Amino acid sequence: MVAVLAARLQPMTDLARILDHLNTSIMLVDRAKTIHYLNLAAENLLGLSRNQIIGKPLNELLRNGIEVSGLVDRTFDTWQPYARRELRVQWINGSEEMIVDCSVSPFEDGTAGSTVLLEISDTTQHQRISRETALLNQVGGSRLMIRQLAHEIKNPLGGLRGAAQLLERQLSDAGMREYTSIIISEADRLKALVDALLGPGHTPHKELINVHEILQHVRQLLTADAPEGIVVDRDYDPSLPPMKLDRHQLIQAMLNLGRNAIQAMQTSGKLILRTRAITGVSIGTKRHRLAACIQFEDNGPGVPVHLQDTLFYPFVTGRAEGTGLGLAIAQDLVSRHGGLIEFESRPGNTVFTLLLPFTADDSNVKAA
Repeated sequence: MVAVLAARLQPMTDLARILDHLNTSIMLVDRAKTIHYLNLAAENLLGLSRNQIIGKPLNELLRNGIEVSGLVDRTFDTWQPYARRELRVQWINGSEEMIVDCSVSPFEDGTAGSTVLLEISDTTQHQRISRETALLNQVGGSRLMIRQLAHEIKNPLGGLRGAAQLLERQLSDAGMREYTSIIISEADRLKALVDALLGPGHTPHKELINVHEILQHVRQLLTADAPEGIVVDRDYDPSLPPMKLDRHQLIQAMLNLGRNAIQAMQTSGKLILRTRAITGVSIGTKRHRLAACIQFEDNGPGVPVHLQDTLFYPFVTGRAEGTGLGLAIAQDLVSRHGGLIEFESRPGNTVFTLLLPFTADDSNVKAA
């Protein structure tokens, strides 16, 4: 059958050349879902050559191709075209899931040689840009509200610090005074953070810092707060160079992400703090040669679908006792560094990714 269809396609050499110039991936598939032809874009999409693909069943090349396979079956059953947008698929040789638009149309009709035309457009990057734009648009609306709330935080924060100082003077046990010192130092850090939230222009006070130094501090705080059944692990990229950051702002942003993950897991689970250096990153309309990718990955229940589009707005929360401010503040603080927080979530796996671009001021950018 493959030889018969190949003979039929032989006179279509000119058409094949045209198809090879299209960005859309095109395949000819029979009722058994065997692939009889594919253009150059499809080769690039699958990461395999024509010789490796032609004659193989489509389902063998897909890890999660149920919806694509269903469209092919439906077209053969009715001999009518069908299309679906924003399908999530993963090719057998691909490490990441992608979002595609897919359409299937009747192509050749015959009792033994019927085939359909399968068109697949990779919209992953377009979806990512659209989502980043939406996230960046949320920052402006959140910032004004956060500034108003910062005013309300200053007074009780000062009272907390004063009470800790009075308690420290009454304690003779050096071990107990260590706890009050932590309270005072954290209160000072939060006061600096509030002052930054209220300060003119919201300009971060940057210094050259190793990101892992900040993450280790955050990990210690998270481990101290976490229930016994929750493990806070790490997966660091030692090649990540230092960069200029506002220590207090980044600690707060990371703490908010980590605590959010721990609260979602409740009593048991695993949180992984991961770092990587990535190249060719776009954040909004800006393209960056190098960026630090800091991920908080947990195996909790995931973000509810109805919250995902508005998750970074103030007061949006899935917990009855939550304030809905942690992620909004984290996004605002990271945006002041030209960065962005994005996330992917499904039950059992949620990853919040903090992207921080390196700039010309970062001393080791060229070396990296």
